[in-house]
Amino acid sequence: MEHEKLDYVEFAAKNLEATKAFFTQVFGWSFTDYGPEYTAFDHQGLMGGFYQAELCSRSGRGGALLVFYSRDLEATYQKVAKGGADISKKIFSFPGGRRFHFIEPSGNEFAVWSDKA
Repeated sequence: MEHEKLDYVEFAAKNLEATKAFFTQVFGWSFTDYGPEYTAFDHQGLMGGFYQAELCSRSGRGGALLVFYSRDLEATYQKVAKGGADISKKIFSFPGGRRFHFIEPSGNEFAVWSDKA
């Protein structure tokens, strides 16, 4: 942990079990449960957690967009799609790279980007 640096992020999750299963299958995450309505992850570049709620984070509604990095964007795209996420924006180019957006099982939006062609 570094003084005055971002350390932790929290998301609402309509379905904690489905969200945990998705991130475990697609990205290899592991979770620590803190009661029936909270689960935490670490060692993913940023620590964080999901709490039980009928809410979700979407960038179009002003929510922060957390973005994964991938050395092989197409392979990650396939893993995310096969893992059951909804692809909300297919792969597109932008200055500096390419990326896509997805919605995980509890409705939170994430993106994956790459600087590789």
